[in-house]
Amino acid sequence: MGVANLSGLPPDNLPEIAFAGRSNVGKSSLVNALTGRKTLARTSHTPGRTQQINFFDLGGRIVLVDLPGYGYARASKKDINTWTALVRDYLQGRVGLRRICLLLDSRRGATRNDQEIMDLLDKAAVPYQVVLTKVDKIKVAALEKNLADITALLKKRPAAIPEILISSARKGRGIPELRATLQALAAPKPMV
Repeated sequence: MGVANLSGLPPDNLPEIAFAGRSNVGKSSLVNALTGRKTLARTSHTPGRTQQINFFDLGGRIVLVDLPGYGYARASKKDINTWTALVRDYLQGRVGLRRICLLLDSRRGATRNDQEIMDLLDKAAVPYQVVLTKVDKIKVAALEKNLADITALLKKRPAAIPEILISSARKGRGIPELRATLQALAAPKPMV
């Protein structure tokens, strides 16, 4: 289900895990990799294609939420401001929201825009976990440096979960570990 305004939000009676990050960080690709379906969430090489909040109910146990990206997007300023406000309102007021997976491009580390979102999540007391994406596109030494820098940054953030996960939607690296982390937040299977 896609939602373009708060009045269209579905009931939040299942645990929700939202994927936030800058445009083109790989949110939709990661949702597809986690579900094993290549076209569940629409992907694009053009920044700003996801312009609404997309909800994916996984068997009545958990809902994955693909949020529009922040930062640069090929869209009008008015559209960007509209969906940015929608995301901020969603992040601050959703009862069923169990965790934000804050996706950071492993090659870039935590940008100013990423840290602004961390400020918002810290202020709203919404737990978030950093997931580094595109780890197949960075050398090991550079990845280790970025991991150390982000670990130090997260120690100062009250809503951050200290464990950083890594992923490559293209190569499947880190996907089983992320699935296990998210499965622990799902509603229990109904008794038959």
